[in-house]
Amino acid sequence: MTDLRSRWLALYVLCTGMLMIVLDVTIVNVALPSIQDDLGFSPSGLAWVVNAYLIAFGGLLLLAGRLGDLFGQRRVFLAGLVVFTVASVACGAAVNPAMLVAARFVQGAGGALTSAVILGLIVTMFPQPRDQAKAIGVYAFVASAGGAVGLLAGGVLTQWVNWHWIFFVNVPIGAVTLAAALRLLPATTGAGVRAGADVPGAVLITAALMLGVYTIIVPAANDGWSATRTLVCGAVTIALLIGFLVREATAALPLMPLRIFGSTTLAGANIVQMVGAGGMFGSFFLGSLYLEHVQGYRPLQIGLAFLPVTVLMGTLSVRYSERLVTRFGAHRVLVPGLVLIGAGLAGLAIAPVHASYLTDIFPATALLGLGAGLCFPPMMTLAMSGVAPSDAGLASGLVNTTAQVGGALGLAVLSTISSGRAATLRAAGRDELHSLTAGYHAAFWIATALIGAALLTALATLRPRRVAAAPAPVKSPVSVAA
Repeated sequence: MTDLRSRWLALYVLCTGMLMIVLDVTIVNVALPSIQDDLGFSPSGLAWVVNAYLIAFGGLLLLAGRLGDLFGQRRVFLAGLVVFTVASVACGAAVNPAMLVAARFVQGAGGALTSAVILGLIVTMFPQPRDQAKAIGVYAFVASAGGAVGLLAGGVLTQWVNWHWIFFVNVPIGAVTLAAALRLLPATTGAGVRAGADVPGAVLITAALMLGVYTIIVPAANDGWSATRTLVCGAVTIALLIGFLVREATAALPLMPLRIFGSTTLAGANIVQMVGAGGMFGSFFLGSLYLEHVQGYRPLQIGLAFLPVTVLMGTLSVRYSERLVTRFGAHRVLVPGLVLIGAGLAGLAIAPVHASYLTDIFPATALLGLGAGLCFPPMMTLAMSGVAPSDAGLASGLVNTTAQVGGALGLAVLSTISSGRAATLRAAGRDELHSLTAGYHAAFWIATALIGAALLTALATLRPRRVAAAPAPVKSPVSVAA
């Protein structure tokens, strides 16, 4: 009982660290206008408050996951917490644009170290399928619903205090989480570097991911996908990835052993994760813009509008996902979840200019919450299934990497489609609100199609498999609380 209780308390610590990281991705978006006014950012420079974080975060996730396997996942998690918390102080204390952008880059590196190893730690702490499904459900809720919570928290802090506190609030949370992690997280011993680390592989994959994320969120989003800068950066990214794969196939001690992709389930789950994240999170961001620019919602109202996503996702992830996965298998729960997400996005794609929240917006957000609550826990379970303990950190980092890269790519594509469609209609003489709405509708339909592609991938690559029910375990603190 004591051991089981300590493991669940350790899970709470891991999820608190993850929540802090996820919140920071969206909480900043709400405060950008205030940051621009206070620090004097140019319109183009302001984007780097977000971009600097995303480039470091997305670029280092895979490397951070492998470092957890080599040096111990607990050690990497603690190091990431320290880096993230210290960088948050620097962000909140920034007095000019350069200081804030540099601190955001370091903060992204700390976020990568912290989040990349969490799934690996969870799989290690909860080896029994039923407990593992429950734990991953809690983690999936935190990882996916944190974005909606960030919008709400950002609105509250920005309107009622000031933008500095969206960063300073991380300091007490980070300090308490660090103290609890030192006490509760089980010690993990990494495999060690033995004859030496795969430094060339680390340099190649980190450079490829950083440049890839940069290509998606800067030249592709600003100049277009056919622009020279986009094509050159994309070509260099592909060349780096090819070089990395060649290195991993020939290295004696590869950073990412290619054997991990021998699992069709792991590969399929990560493809579903990437494509699904492109549709879900890109449209989540555009949905906020739709509510702000078309419906006239204020930041706090936007956060409240997406509250059904958080509540329903949390209810399903924490209370029911483990039971459903145990009874029907991860694949059979994942598929209807994707269908519901697609239906929610289709609902946003037909929301009118003068929409009613109760009849137009709420049903769509409710479907998104139900779908995400069903979808994300089994998807993460599938992505980590059959992974050897020595590769758990790498698999964990890979799951996070596919989600981040997919989300960034989806956001860039959907934003380009939305702005292009709106500009075309403006040029044709349509009024501003109808042009914007039509642009958002086009993006939501593409997002729906991406979820459809994820669904087809799941059906083609992930075989239904009934999970054997384990003996009824002792009630966990989560079960009691839920």
